[in-house]
Amino acid sequence: MEMRNVPNSLGFTLVEMVMVIILIGVISAIGIGLFARSSTFSPLLATQQLASATLLAQQAALAGNSVNTVTISRDTKSFSFSAAGSSFSIRHEGANMSYRPVSQTAASPVTSTNTQITFDRMGRLAAPVSGQDIEFKISGDSNFTLCLSSLGAVYQGACQ
Repeated sequence: MEMRNVPNSLGFTLVEMVMVIILIGVISAIGIGLFARSSTFSPLLATQQLASATLLAQQAALAGNSVNTVTISRDTKSFSFSAAGSSFSIRHEGANMSYRPVSQTAASPVTSTNTQITFDRMGRLAAPVSGQDIEFKISGDSNFTLCLSSLGAVYQGACQ
């Protein structure tokens, strides 16, 4: 019996290289398709911006400033939040925002007319309804709820 010395083969064959290139191409095409369909609007980000604007106005009210109002508006491209001299916006890309006092069943959509939330000198909710919690719903690819309690607390989720 004769033993032959087989040389060590290092590297990849041409077939293996072509298969890897095809696999990378397929995975890239699937990944690009997933990202191309996704919306850049984030209901979570809009919820966080609304909470920030609300806290800004509440802190201004507690400090005795007359700028104690959050103004929320919607145009064809974005939601805008203004509070205590600061203003910021987020593109909505077809998403909706609505609010309702917890005593009501019907929600009012945030439209191009300004929706205003005002706080009293103690940081409590004064308008649009005094002494009632307000629930905001923001919907897009997913849905988020923000509760603004009558005492001025802001938290994510439905009002209890």
